[in-house]
Amino acid sequence: MKLLRTLSTSRLVILIIAVIALAAGGAAIAVAAFGGSGPTPPPKPLAQALHDSLAGTAPEGITARIKFTNKLFPSGAITGQVGSALMSGASGRLWATNDGRGRLELQSDAGDVQIVWSDTEVTVYDASSNTVYSAKLPAHAQGSADRSGVPSVTKISDFLSKLAEHVSLSGAEPSNVASQEAYSVRLSPKHDGGLLGSAELAFDASRGVPLRLGIYAQGASTPVLELAASHISYGPVSSSDVNVTPPAGAKSVDLGALTRNGNDTGTGHVHVTGLQAVQAAASFPVVAPDRLVGLPRQDVRLVGNSDSKAALVVYGHGLGAIVVVERQARAGGNTGPMGSLPEVSLNGVTAHELATQLGTALTWKRGEVAYVLAGSVPPAAAEAAARALG
Repeated sequence: MKLLRTLSTSRLVILIIAVIALAAGGAAIAVAAFGGSGPTPPPKPLAQALHDSLAGTAPEGITARIKFTNKLFPSGAITGQVGSALMSGASGRLWATNDGRGRLELQSDAGDVQIVWSDTEVTVYDASSNTVYSAKLPAHAQGSADRSGVPSVTKISDFLSKLAEHVSLSGAEPSNVASQEAYSVRLSPKHDGGLLGSAELAFDASRGVPLRLGIYAQGASTPVLELAASHISYGPVSSSDVNVTPPAGAKSVDLGALTRNGNDTGTGHVHVTGLQAVQAAASFPVVAPDRLVGLPRQDVRLVGNSDSKAALVVYGHGLGAIVVVERQARAGGNTGPMGSLPEVSLNGVTAHELATQLGTALTWKRGEVAYVLAGSVPPAAAEAAARALG
């Protein structure tokens, strides 16, 4: 939490996009489009296509030419937006081994971005700011190359049936992507999806490797975020291709551990839940009405270190939820680096707003409390929620 308080707006957004890019690139490679030329696999039900793909031979390694597209932010919304490949999109390369290591390199005139990961750690180096971000990853029960536990078609079908209670799923559409026979599937939330329209995924029909991930806003025909490869090949990858260290003089930001359950185990972290307990433990007034713009309050907890506590309040469910973070305002400060964002008025105070195709974030200060409100909602809804906090 202390990190999120001190990062500049552009760097915080870069970090978020880097995580998205890693999620797509660490386990998969996106491709330019569906329906590429070349042979396609035979039609199959989705469960059967997934099973056969997972049961295929795992590649010794992956090498690809890729393109990352980022249309999330309006042009000029972030100061220095064009200075980072993660903010404006870029082309590059990807290498991945079958033991859980990999590197994603995005190239731009302002400098490359290098995302390097293993089973235990991920680092993101952004040359445009000469900054490296690092985080520990949660432990895995099985290595990434273990294919002994491929679920049966019945188990996959049961999982898809449960998933279909929450999202609409297309069938497995035969396709050819990056000259590989593949199946593609589209899913979209049935409820509480916020501004998210859908996600599209393509996966290798015979190797169990996802091949495309595109994220679409509501009503959009082109993806807001996409990681795309124009070429992909399978075979051994040298350790030198995935073991790249940032320059010695780079600024370093340690994000700590990214745990699966959100409970930090580091010394000094606080764990307080429930409105009354949080209000008693916080060093600042915590504002958390029962409802916010019609959304019921679902969770209240104190997060961060003992010397940088913040209250995290969640309203609503799923992707349509609104999250509010409240903390002690720093003396003499208001919005700091977020001052470059557009201004809006909230009950007599000035807030700064970042509006994107997938959601809106607001930051402001009232009295001794600084607020950040974010949700996959339009700007008008986010502003109404912020005003309702007083």
